Amino acid sequence: MSTTIIDAHHHVWDLGVRDQEWITPALGKIRRNFSLADLAPHAAQAGVTATVLVQTIPIAEETPEFLALAASSDLVAAVTGWVDLTAPSVRDDLQRLLEGPGGAALRGIRHPVQGEPDPEWLCREDVRRGIAAVADAGLVYELLILPHQLPAAERTVSAMPQARFILDHGAKPPIASGQREPWAAQVRKLAAHPNVTCKLSGLVTEADWGAWTVDSLHPYVDTLLEGFGPSRMMFGSDWPVCLLAAEYAEVVSAAKQWTEELSAAERDAVFAGTARKIYRLD
Repeated sequence: MSTTIIDAHHHVWDLGVRDQEWITPALGKIRRNFSLADLAPHAAQAGVTATVLVQTIPIAEETPEFLALAASSDLVAAVTGWVDLTAPSVRDDLQRLLEGPGGAALRGIRHPVQGEPDPEWLCREDVRRGIAAVADAGLVYELLILPHQLPAAERTVSAMPQARFILDHGAKPPIASGQREPWAAQVRKLAAHPNVTCKLSGLVTEADWGAWTVDSLHPYVDTLLEGFGPSRMMFGSDWPVCLLAAEYAEVVSAAKQWTEELSAAERDAVFAGTARKIYRLD
């Protein structure tokens, strides 16, 4: 494999700036500050040369902060931010971000759909209007969803071939329970659309945090690779959330083992090429 690795999915947060309400007591291990300075040595040791910094909470103030971090960092090459997709001002909001300080690093938008009570949220007219604005701005829309939201995601992707989508964390399959269906069938249906790529990320925290193995997650990874193909898959650490189940180096090592049967060109796609293409990192 080439020495180039792009980590296409990680976060940072400072609890002194604002709370991260999604970090419940059960996630207490990560209820502290995480900065780029904390990430840098782990990324360097793993051979990571560039990263994508991804939003954590749906508030407007976070994205400009992330863009400023990217502008001052040699590691962060792109940012996935947040805007209110349903706001009448969504096009203007996107334009302000792109034209503002550090706006050149903005390459994607996502909303935590996983927390929306309506399983059909992605099919709402106002939501799709917002996603269309994201596409018209030249940005990719990231799908942060749970398995039961896959059907709505597939219908939205099908209805919007002009937009580019990324499926985060493989739609969080129910690994801890050992179930694969209907997740596997639904994710294959989504993968049939060429305007969707998928992140090889976030799987260790969907497994039993203390008992997962590379082999136990292999069937889920294989489903994603068979559906999307290496040319539409990209590695992401999901640091620091991954620390609930694995250290940074362990996540990188697991991804290398899951892809060891691929050709050199296919592994290069997963670890760098797909992210470089989708996030326009060249």
